[in-house]
Amino acid sequence: MDTSLDPKARRHSRWYEILLLSAPFQLLVGLVCCVLLPSFWLWEVSDWDDLTQNRVNTLWAAGAAWVLSFWLLRRLARFVGGQVWAHIAPIVSGVYALSFAALFFTRSSYSRSALLTAWALALLWCYGSHYVGRRYRRMKFAVLPMVDTGQLQTTQNLEFRYLASPDLQGVRYDGIVADLGGEHMTPDWERFLARCILAHIPVFNVRQVVEALTGRVQISHLSESEVGTLLPSPLYVLSKRLLDVLAVLVTLPLTLPVMALVALAIRIDSPGPALFIQNRVGLGNRDFRIFKFRSMVVDAEARGARLANNHDDRITRLGRFIRKTRLDELPQLFNVLGGSMSLIGPRPEQRVFVDRFEEEIPFYIYRHVVRPGITGWAQVMQGYADDTESTRIKIQHDFYYIKHFSLWLDLLIVFKTVRIVLTGWGAR
Repeated sequence: MDTSLDPKARRHSRWYEILLLSAPFQLLVGLVCCVLLPSFWLWEVSDWDDLTQNRVNTLWAAGAAWVLSFWLLRRLARFVGGQVWAHIAPIVSGVYALSFAALFFTRSSYSRSALLTAWALALLWCYGSHYVGRRYRRMKFAVLPMVDTGQLQTTQNLEFRYLASPDLQGVRYDGIVADLGGEHMTPDWERFLARCILAHIPVFNVRQVVEALTGRVQISHLSESEVGTLLPSPLYVLSKRLLDVLAVLVTLPLTLPVMALVALAIRIDSPGPALFIQNRVGLGNRDFRIFKFRSMVVDAEARGARLANNHDDRITRLGRFIRKTRLDELPQLFNVLGGSMSLIGPRPEQRVFVDRFEEEIPFYIYRHVVRPGITGWAQVMQGYADDTESTRIKIQHDFYYIKHFSLWLDLLIVFKTVRIVLTGWGAR
């Protein structure tokens, strides 16, 4: 008997991994280390006999912040192989900052030193557990021989082993990868997959695994019926619209002075208006007028529309700076208020490019099922697309965003956008 297909043997051989790497264990131990431990450090043992409102508020705030931070990190880890290392600090710090703000605005008494210590320990715990998971836990997946070998690449924490026969040969695997929509599945392999499922070994479709690793949906493999099922949630569409308007209104007192300074600098740097207005294609394949700060010379498209490139001579001296820092996108906040755009979504293109790409790329027009955005999944994952092939990859990212349209993916895009603005990556 193949012991790797025995559920009892699998549970016995992995008990320590299940314990140490499971979400409940990390959550509970994190509560002890990041919430109770600072209290024992900073408060006398005798103080625990008389918990004042100050200490109760501190414990509640630290506990809620830890649980929310842990939950957000676990949710974001579902996207693109769980690469959340760079987002631990902003997520944890942001949540604990909200805890401080909630206590401050409600005029609740609390221990600032205990809450600051809890925040520091939460950062250490998250980074430490992430490092341990990457260092000592390498997941192994068995791949059926009929799966295209070029689609799966072994990484530092993920190993793919191709099976020659329907037998795991006593090796423990975390999952099985199969082409469930393929036509070359023999009865022996079908029975093998059934035994794996009975043994509680998860079976994944290869397309599902590739999407999780790359953050892209392979549009060449989609059928018309599959495209029709990728409709965004109407409830989140409405919620996202309300969040967009609220976010713009809250930040306008900060962004308006910046926009005034940028407009003045553009007028000084080169002749012509500070604002650039152009027709783009948005929701429902309808045209709208987009607002941007002018980063090119006035007659930039006198010889026809063309995509910008790395060494575009149409870009002005100041234009390169505002494009690199994304300051040229600030006027699009008024597009968001008007409803033609969202803060997050696929980038809108000119009609001439939409018509061309629609002929060259399958299902291209489907990206207009959601509002275009100032930033988006394709921008933070790929950068600028300046030809048909890079646009094809960009559309695959857009389809991934539409398929996983949710608050969690939008939050991840926000964190990645902040990092890109600070580094200037992907600008043209």
